[in-house]
Amino acid sequence: MKIAAFCDNDTAVGMRLAGIKELYISNNNSLEIWKKLVEREDIGILFITEKIAEDIEKHLKDFRLRYNIPIIVEIPDKKGKIEGHENFISHLIKKAVGIEVKK
Repeated sequence: MKIAAFCDNDTAVGMRLAGIKELYISNNNSLEIWKKLVEREDIGILFITEKIAEDIEKHLKDFRLRYNIPIIVEIPDKKGKIEGHENFISHLIKKAVGIEVKK
């Protein structure tokens, strides 16, 4: 299984430095790229910026209800965390354990 990232240009630079080679850059075509990514079966983990996650929110929620793989990890972009945006993984931990994870 591969690790991929779906992000903006600036975040892609950091992902390349981290060793991620499968990069998909959004240029106002987030939904098109998302549809291509979910058709692939070789991606195990997909990093996605919070901004893109908000842009495709309905499709992302539908996907998470139906599939477990790839694991989708939402990350902030260069502007930082979006105020009020709750990371899905943190939400699951809070729901399962009853404790909020804070930095």
